[in-house]
Amino acid sequence: MASAKTSSRSRGTPVKENGTKLEEGLNVFKSDRFNADSYVQSKCSLNEKEIKQLCSYLLDLKRASADEMRKSVYANYAAFIRTSKEISDLEGELLSIRNLLSTQATLIHGLVEGVNIDSLSLKASEGSLVNGLENVEDREPTDLERWLAEFPDMLDVLLAERRVDEALAVIDEGERIAAEMKKTESSSPGILRSLEIAITERGQKLADQLAEAACQPSTRSSELRAAISALKKLGDGPRAHSLLLNAHLQRYRYNMQSLCPSSTSYGGAYTAALSQIVFSAIVQAASDSLAIFGKEREYRSELVMWATKQTEAFAGLVKRHAIASSAAAGGLRAAAECVQIALGHCSLLEARGLALCPVLLKLFRPSVEQALNANLKRIEESTAALAAADDWVLTYPSTSTRQSGRSSVTSLGNAAAFQHKLTISAHRFNLMVQDFFEDVGPLLSMQMGGQTLEGLFQVFNSYVNMLIKALPGSMEEEANFEGCGNKIVQMAETEAQQIALLANASLLADELLPRAAMKLAPPNQANYKDDSRRRPLDRQNRHPEQREWRKRLAGSVDRLKDAFCRQHALDLIFTEDGDSYLTAEMYINMVGSADEVDRFPSPIFQELFVKLNRMASIAAEMFVGRERFATLLLMRLTETVILWLSEDQSFWDDIEEGPRPLGPLGIQQFYLDMKFVMCFASQGRYLSRNLHRVVNEIIAKALAVFSATGMDPDRELPEDDWFNDICQEAMGRLSGKPKAIDGDNELGSPTASVSAQSISSVRSHGSS
Repeated sequence: MASAKTSSRSRGTPVKENGTKLEEGLNVFKSDRFNADSYVQSKCSLNEKEIKQLCSYLLDLKRASADEMRKSVYANYAAFIRTSKEISDLEGELLSIRNLLSTQATLIHGLVEGVNIDSLSLKASEGSLVNGLENVEDREPTDLERWLAEFPDMLDVLLAERRVDEALAVIDEGERIAAEMKKTESSSPGILRSLEIAITERGQKLADQLAEAACQPSTRSSELRAAISALKKLGDGPRAHSLLLNAHLQRYRYNMQSLCPSSTSYGGAYTAALSQIVFSAIVQAASDSLAIFGKEREYRSELVMWATKQTEAFAGLVKRHAIASSAAAGGLRAAAECVQIALGHCSLLEARGLALCPVLLKLFRPSVEQALNANLKRIEESTAALAAADDWVLTYPSTSTRQSGRSSVTSLGNAAAFQHKLTISAHRFNLMVQDFFEDVGPLLSMQMGGQTLEGLFQVFNSYVNMLIKALPGSMEEEANFEGCGNKIVQMAETEAQQIALLANASLLADELLPRAAMKLAPPNQANYKDDSRRRPLDRQNRHPEQREWRKRLAGSVDRLKDAFCRQHALDLIFTEDGDSYLTAEMYINMVGSADEVDRFPSPIFQELFVKLNRMASIAAEMFVGRERFATLLLMRLTETVILWLSEDQSFWDDIEEGPRPLGPLGIQQFYLDMKFVMCFASQGRYLSRNLHRVVNEIIAKALAVFSATGMDPDRELPEDDWFNDICQEAMGRLSGKPKAIDGDNELGSPTASVSAQSISSVRSHGSS
């Protein structure tokens, strides 16, 4: 309540502040010239796409509002039921007080008129009634007087013979006559009082008989309904309804005695049998309550409260005897099947107006979460165990791996999904994930799809951490990862092994995991078999939650890619002793005549070209059908080296303020190196816009430093064709291919042409 008041106060402030603006906005409606059609037309300028988006937004808002209202109802329902019960009890107490006051008033009237009512016992009342009727002087008794004299004995006989319907009819007749006597005042108060006492006492005795009959397990359903209905007619509705519910409770408890949880090892069978007993009893109780008491609020509330209590008791039994052991052992399928069976039976109550599935979901959720986490933990540990002995060689899965304990028919039917080359640890990871998603169907009805995706992402992220740890250069920096701990991982020593790490992560994140996760999508996707490579991923994009999940998977792969590129960039730039191959001295120390220098790219850029060519050859075999990933990997590696040069402040400090200025030979060599990077990146189709921009910025910066010495770069630098020829010759010699002739080379491609023009423009700009 306090939070509600606080929120209302917080909402009140902006409303008050915006009051003036709201008043101004309403002025348009106060004008005499206001035209409703024109106003609506001016506001309805949305196109079809915007209207669809607005409709979609309103539908989402409607669903969210319905969910919020449902949660609010369930959150406060217990308090509502308790209050209704207290009100019902209070009404019963008020009725008893009214009856007591009526009795007291009758006694007082009797005393005033001199009637002797010293004893209110049964015999006294009967004697008073009979004596009053026999004291009729000088005339024959009327039919009414004879009926009044016979009334007590008649009721006693009917009660002794348990003729309930006839006893009720007699009591009703007695109440009608008593009401007429009060209205007409045709009889003495003593006779009237004696009649009322007889009716009350016999009615109470009949009520006790009916209650006793309702509590007997041997009472048939029709007899139970008749007894409860008769008890309600006697004016004791709350007691009658409580007896009805208690009778059904005793009956299903009696039926449960034959159900022994230890008699079967399959929890689903126990759950199904118990569900049948419990929810059938609740359905029968709801039907009887509706038939006898209708939809009166107090009785309906008591029924809901009772049904909720029985559902909670049922859930406790299922958790104790069927789910707990499976959940602790990670048996997600067994636990999920039990939950699904229980929900299936419980959903039948909705036709009776009892929506108890949320109660079951709330009670079963912790156990299912335990089973879910145990499954994910098993995937993580099993994959980590294989990663410790993985040779990081890509292979197709073995036949035994494909069948994996599931139906061989199903496995062979999905054979196409397994035709991917992975290392043994990635095969195990993929196999266990595919197996895991066979069990997650019931998790959708429990609204645990998001939690499942999050858990799987954490497991995949842990696997990526192990892949990063397998890189030799990451031992010092990446020693401890969250979720990786001190697990031993087999090192990937060769470039082929290291690229295999990337193949594992990229294939899992881009194809295998999203395809498996489609089983968590709403079951409204038909014709799934068409275009098996693209259609599942296209459908994946329709679900924002899974689309965001795929982005997070790609982010984990990017971490591995960054670690890979950083390691190889550092191997290129630094020696084992920590000295740098890429220093300013390699340019500022170039002195002498241009004829004395052998024009060729610097060794570090030669090594970069050779490494990229070697990796491109390896990646072409590993990333068949996924060439874009290989291209982006080489692009990232090239960018990493060039960005290091761009951001190495000590390099530029030496260039600008070193022991000697950057000379003509130095600027030519620097320009040739950058031109060489642009050429082989363009030839390999991994010249990114970012790389293009950074190289141009580096060249412009070097030309500015050279111009600051007073020399003209345009005069000292040869034409671009001269640099292009050297770059082509260098690429041919380093790759073992002969130089192309007659201008038939990659530099004739549009990309290379644009690169040459860009460098020329930078060169002109730097010399101006």
